[in-house]
Amino acid sequence: MMEIKMQAFGQRLKELRKERGMTQKEMSEFLGKTERHYQDMEGGKINVPGLTLIKLADHFEVSIDYLVGRGEKRQPCQGKEAIEP
Repeated sequence: MMEIKMQAFGQRLKELRKERGMTQKEMSEFLGKTERHYQDMEGGKINVPGLTLIKLADHFEVSIDYLVGRGEKRQPCQGKEAIEP
């Protein structure tokens, strides 16, 4: 079950990245991760920490539910303040 959820997240992440015209390398730099780690995120192969989800949702201006594939309605992220220093 977790594998299916992570694959849905990875697919949504890939779609959002491409909409922004960003490369996997640019996304890995944005997140402070290796390119391989980011590729594994898009491939749905790894669990993603909550703060990373918030950072991604804020970056793409979508809700976490949308980002992880639980919803089709694109709404802004409500957790921006959780990642601001």
